[in-house]
Amino acid sequence: MNTTTESREPIIRTTDVVKRFGKETLALDGVSIAIAPGSIYGLLGPNGAGKTTLIRVLATLLEPDSGDAWVAGVNVLEDPVTARTKIGLAGQSAAIDGFLTGRENVIMIGQLYGLSTKEAKVRAGDVLKRIELTEAADRQVKTYSGGMRRRLDLAASLVGRPEVMFLDEPTTGIDPRSRIDIWDIIRDLQSDGTTLLMTTQYLEEVDYLADRIGVIDRGKLIAEGTANELKSEMGGTVIEVVVPDEQREHALQVLQRVTSEEPMFEPNKRCLVVHAPNGSRTLLEVVRALDDAGVVPEDLEMHKPTLDEVFLTLTGHVAEESGDEPEAERPKEAGRSRFGRRSR
Repeated sequence: MNTTTESREPIIRTTDVVKRFGKETLALDGVSIAIAPGSIYGLLGPNGAGKTTLIRVLATLLEPDSGDAWVAGVNVLEDPVTARTKIGLAGQSAAIDGFLTGRENVIMIGQLYGLSTKEAKVRAGDVLKRIELTEAADRQVKTYSGGMRRRLDLAASLVGRPEVMFLDEPTTGIDPRSRIDIWDIIRDLQSDGTTLLMTTQYLEEVDYLADRIGVIDRGKLIAEGTANELKSEMGGTVIEVVVPDEQREHALQVLQRVTSEEPMFEPNKRCLVVHAPNGSRTLLEVVRALDDAGVVPEDLEMHKPTLDEVFLTLTGHVAEESGDEPEAERPKEAGRSRFGRRSR
């Protein structure tokens, strides 16, 4: 990861950005971020958390109700035309024409950037080679796989040679092999000096790629740091306990009594999660208490916290869950108090 960029002037910056949709929806609630040049910043959060809204504000596609935003030294609200010359945007849905060839799509986008037809053709050839789509460049895009369409969308974003790239969930809905290909392209872009702000629901994606991570939930930036910093805030180790469904409530009470902490339930793994401040000693106490209570775990393990557990602790729900469900249907959020975000 890039560790030399943090002391430099931010190339992407927002200050107290607020955006509402109608009277009921507060999509962004005073978001402030600062991103160093040449870095990869991962914005992590569930659907509906505000990630795409922030990208749209920075990309001059949406005007906030209040606050300011800058990209490459340009205030995107005061001078959106200049700001657009600095950025590339690859969205969740590839902004391409299925009836044109891949090459024709990229040339067209180049012309929209103001390039001459000759220069657009040259740059199209360069970026198609870079993303390894040369062999398919003269086929209609409607024949492309999902992964190929995502790569073409990146190529179209790169034809203007932007200083900053916004990637809005660039790997959603594509196969694992294509995801790895996209990761390689992102790494190559960073090595060439491009700054990237990417949104994602995939925790392993930001763990692997991002120099810094921001966690956004319900329009607020609730935590920020490197992956290791976020994990270390959570404490040294966690214990995961899987029990039969009919014993889960009993096990929850036992764990709370042992650790003085309300366990979190991770539905994907069907496990209860608690911190283990004393490591193996806490684990031994948990095992004894469960045994005394007649609870027989199907699985039990202790390990260092993952980003999944960091996200669950911060937000009270897993990253893939929608942020739009009613409050009463959301899991308990007791873990937030550990980060000073919310008390029990």
